[in-house]
Amino acid sequence: MLVSEFDYHLPTELIAQEPLAERAASRLLHLQQNSGALLNRWFCEFPDLLRPDDLLVFNNTRVFPARLYGHRSGVKAQSLSKQNPAAREFLKGRVEVLLTRQITQEPNDWECLVHPGRKIGVGEHLYFGDHHELEAEVVSRGTFGERRIRFRPVPDFFALLEQFGHVPLPPYIARPDQSADRERYQTIYARERGSVAAPTAGLHFTPDVFERLRQRGIETAEITLHVGLGTFQPIRVETVEDHRLHSEHYSISEKAAAQVNAAVKAGRRVVAVGTTTVRTLEHAAASGKLAAGSGEADIFIYPGYRFRVVGALLTNFHLPRSTLLMLVCALGGKQQVLQAYQYAVQEKYRFYSYGDCMFVE
Repeated sequence: MLVSEFDYHLPTELIAQEPLAERAASRLLHLQQNSGALLNRWFCEFPDLLRPDDLLVFNNTRVFPARLYGHRSGVKAQSLSKQNPAAREFLKGRVEVLLTRQITQEPNDWECLVHPGRKIGVGEHLYFGDHHELEAEVVSRGTFGERRIRFRPVPDFFALLEQFGHVPLPPYIARPDQSADRERYQTIYARERGSVAAPTAGLHFTPDVFERLRQRGIETAEITLHVGLGTFQPIRVETVEDHRLHSEHYSISEKAAAQVNAAVKAGRRVVAVGTTTVRTLEHAAASGKLAAGSGEADIFIYPGYRFRVVGALLTNFHLPRSTLLMLVCALGGKQQVLQAYQYAVQEKYRFYSYGDCMFVE
């Protein structure tokens, strides 16, 4: 299967740059896979689209301010002569770091993406904050171009991240992050800190929507998958089957596993909120029954995959040629989903993180 089969044309003006004033005011494109029917709805109608015995599963990960701006100092900087200020300035240039996953707490090692990538080598020191409150050393380079950096010990690392870090808005949002993004690029049920990108299907939910779910008697459950490097990893191969997905950390409680297994056993539908929820449930159910616990999810779902748990999906619109679009096509049917995307473009739906959503049955 060719990666190019998952391409589509998207006018730039349809990429949402700002969130709507009201979370639940988003549009919802309802795709019924069996019939191929497409219905224009509003997200506030979503509770009414669910069956009374559905189990609705959320990813409760929390985004942290993972983007840091600072400057670098090369390993040879200390030996430079004062007569060579240009070379010294080159080695102490500006740097952008996107933390993608904490590897160890002691020492405080992180996987990250860096810019400019080619210039930052192992052994270099990176400094963040007006007075170098955070300092890190590049200790290794990974196979995907990521770096492993080690932060100098500080009393409260995450408090400094909150002070100096920026909301890690995706690159297709062509503006700097703003103070309002700290609240809007976060689901209202986010609890477990660890993601560098929001599970965007959950951004539409409000307390009023949750109250309507409760009134309808819809059962809900929560799992955790921390969105990391896999979200930013482009597909560089021509054939889908040749791609390997970077793993991301997940956790499923005993309670959530019991809820999901009971629903599947009873023939009830499990509805996933977001592709991250799908990946977590399907990875943990690889042996047939959903297993509680934590681990690394590296499952790559594309058309031809047989779903063990998930029967319906609420999701935002995804980038062309992306693994997330392939996952949606696996559940909703490749032809039907790509036709739905073409229709969404025609109807001027808002795309990507701050955009509208789809309900795929």
